[in-house]
Amino acid sequence: MVRCCRCCGAPSPRSSAWTADCPPHHIAHLHSGAIRSPSVYGGPMSDFVKNASNAPKGHIAAEAAGLRWLAEPGAVPVVEVLEEEPDSLRLARLEPVVPTPEAAREFGRRLARLHDAGAPGFGWSPADPAFFGPLENPFPVSTRVEEEFAVYWAEERLRPLADKVTRTLGADGHDTVDEAIDVIADGAYDGISGQGTEEPSRVHGDLWSGNLMWTADGVTLIDPSAHGGHRLEDLAMLSLFDAPHLEEIFEGYTEEHPLPGDWEQDLPAHLFFGLLAHVHLFGEAYVDQTISTAEAIIARADELGF
Repeated sequence: MVRCCRCCGAPSPRSSAWTADCPPHHIAHLHSGAIRSPSVYGGPMSDFVKNASNAPKGHIAAEAAGLRWLAEPGAVPVVEVLEEEPDSLRLARLEPVVPTPEAAREFGRRLARLHDAGAPGFGWSPADPAFFGPLENPFPVSTRVEEEFAVYWAEERLRPLADKVTRTLGADGHDTVDEAIDVIADGAYDGISGQGTEEPSRVHGDLWSGNLMWTADGVTLIDPSAHGGHRLEDLAMLSLFDAPHLEEIFEGYTEEHPLPGDWEQDLPAHLFFGLLAHVHLFGEAYVDQTISTAEAIIARADELGF
């Protein structure tokens, strides 16, 4: 099943790693680019080998480092790295189960604990180089460490990507996107709902629904673009293609880490990178949603007094 965007209904080109009605051949490919191949390392059938011979140099190392870093606090289950080679990764096999509201709520609580474990700075990555995007076509992202969220998000993530897709956005679209980035650079989203400033969180970095594996041990994280970021980055990405039981995930999160009542109104600013990345990777299908999101960012900042 291909999930659709909760905001615009656009089909996702990045199909979910597993869903309740996932066909058998998808079950054999639970991780993006991963195949069950016990003979490659001589491992048991409980292992998965993710082959990345065509991926950029350092991609496998970055993923392995990200998985280990996310696992360090013991806050949320993370797929175990069993063996790492330059162009392949051997991972523990995950047995999928049907998503439930109870599991979603518990995942929300665990995700909040993961974020609370913190990071050395905004933009810090457990590996350099670092990447974002699907295995077959990832692109490098900055690992420059910044003290302020506004600088990291606007200048290291958003503006370089917006410049790459100028032609796809069109002149008017790029102007709107640029204005939204300027608002973010001014600090409108350094905190939450205009309150305070956030410390760097330990974030998955690409937490769309396809990078959640629902297992008997709880929701397990796969395929990260891990870094130090704003806690709302992960929550925004969960909303992009409407993760199962999303409201329960949010409820569990705010039980563990209370947020202002209107915090969800900030999500467009934290979804912005993911949308620009989709324009960069997949083209015009995401332009209208990206521009409307930019408009929402500007309007929210005005509401907050920026």
